[in-house]
Amino acid sequence: MNALTYADVEAASDRIAGLVRHVVVAHADPGEVEAAGAEGQCELYFALEFMQHTGTFKARGAQNFIEAHRAAGTLPEAGVTIASGGNAGLACAWAARDQGIPATVFLPSSAPRVKIERLRGYGADVRLVGAEYAEALAACQDFAATAGALPSHAYDHPLIAAGAGTLMDEIHRQIPGLDTVVVAVGGGGLFAGVATAAQHYGIRTIAVEPENCRALNAALEAGLPVDVAVDSVAADSLGARRVSRMALRAAQHDMSRSVLVPDSGIVRARQSLWDNHRLAVEHGAGTALAGLLSPGGYRPADGEKVCVVLCGANTDPSDLVQGPA
Repeated sequence: MNALTYADVEAASDRIAGLVRHVVVAHADPGEVEAAGAEGQCELYFALEFMQHTGTFKARGAQNFIEAHRAAGTLPEAGVTIASGGNAGLACAWAARDQGIPATVFLPSSAPRVKIERLRGYGADVRLVGAEYAEALAACQDFAATAGALPSHAYDHPLIAAGAGTLMDEIHRQIPGLDTVVVAVGGGGLFAGVATAAQHYGIRTIAVEPENCRALNAALEAGLPVDVAVDSVAADSLGARRVSRMALRAAQHDMSRSVLVPDSGIVRARQSLWDNHRLAVEHGAGTALAGLLSPGGYRPADGEKVCVVLCGANTDPSDLVQGPA
């Protein structure tokens, strides 16, 4: 499947109703609007999706995936399996636990300890394989073939992306007249879902990636998904080697724009969220805000309404500088 439709997002909204938390949207302070480098007075909002079950937006796609298979009677006794940098695995394990089925999660050895511990807390069988996501994915595929487990995917599946897109519906209802939504991009599940729904409403989507984890940006340049190097402070959540075709298709729409940011900008944006709001988010969430704060990023126009999606908070906050509240 190369294109996601808004009908897919609508179906996901019906399927997961009551199973996930509605996103909280907060209005940013005027000083943060100025720091974003707007050409005039704009309105800036934060979508606090890190308050979602399991700490990230991934819970939406995981519930949509498992609920669809439950309804179809295609959940095997061997349960589900997934490869992940951590967050998708958490969501899959949580949704599987709700259905009373086992979850086997493959992670690269570089996965943060906090995510590994939370996975085990959800009852998942955690297997550490390789140095990056692609190696964990290969091991997961082998396991699914031999054990009979249902393979899920961290981002490249229409049910996963459609579930993520339900977030945009909730944001749209809470911010009348929204012009632009800003999201971080790894493999493209969140972006594909959000951009598909945003395009339905005539809302612009800004896709933000680390300079050295630029799978979507490279795909746009090449005209097709290509392998890229993975080397960023945000690689644990945005470290996909290749973006999905669904994400590329959504990014080729004239309502989408790709932005790259340096790791230094990601670190500063994450620290800013702590300093100004006491929000301890992961670097993947900081990446979205860095798309506004970093040189060369997106600059809102006068009167523009912009919402930044803070997508996850499965992080060790010990590296945040402890200053006054």
